[in-house]
Amino acid sequence: MTRLLEVEGVQAGYDGLPVLFGVDLAIQPGEAVALLGRNGMGKTTAVRCIVGLIRPTAGAIRFEGRRIDGWTADRIGRAGIALVPEGRRIFPNLSVRENLVAFAANRGDAKPPWTLERIFSLFPRLAERAGNMGVELSGGEQQMLAIGRALMTNPRLLILDEATEGLAPLLREEIWRVLAELSRTGLAILAIDKYVDRLVALCARHTILERGRVAWAGASGELAADRTLWERHLGV
Repeated sequence: MTRLLEVEGVQAGYDGLPVLFGVDLAIQPGEAVALLGRNGMGKTTAVRCIVGLIRPTAGAIRFEGRRIDGWTADRIGRAGIALVPEGRRIFPNLSVRENLVAFAANRGDAKPPWTLERIFSLFPRLAERAGNMGVELSGGEQQMLAIGRALMTNPRLLILDEATEGLAPLLREEIWRVLAELSRTGLAILAIDKYVDRLVALCARHTILERGRVAWAGASGELAADRTLWERHLGV
């Protein structure tokens, strides 16, 4: 089976300062995978390489068998990778409905496609706030909107960078519920989050970064069984 995403030996950095040193990562179609590590270890940089916001200085990134590490971010998005970025970055002066419609696309002919109605079914709170401006939403509602906006592109891979950051416990639970539901539909997911116990439940495999290098990679069962990994690499 062709891997959906394959990151091989990727090196990258900023202004000549290296951040990633030979990072490897793979995701199969329909698989949920977590990218773990303390703050500043290179997780977001790795994601930025995958979605075309940073060009690697070495290594290769393939999506559905095609090299994409030289592609622009918009071309990568059109190919089927959607990012829910840290900080949400919704349009504050557009309504909930307008934020969603602005990103509507089904270039891969997904069946069934993500539509406004389907997003509102997934997030009933967004249906209630459909006419509200983005700036009028709570942090949790903005996060729901950011996820809904990404889904409206009908991606084959959904990447979430700290999707539960700063949310109240009840809203965090709502996001975890939605991610589990999305995983059950067969959507491939790459998740970065600090709640390791929830990622163990959601994801099949995990990669831990330490100072820009892969410190450990393995299955959820292995990570759940070895708490020393959490203490050594994740600070929990």
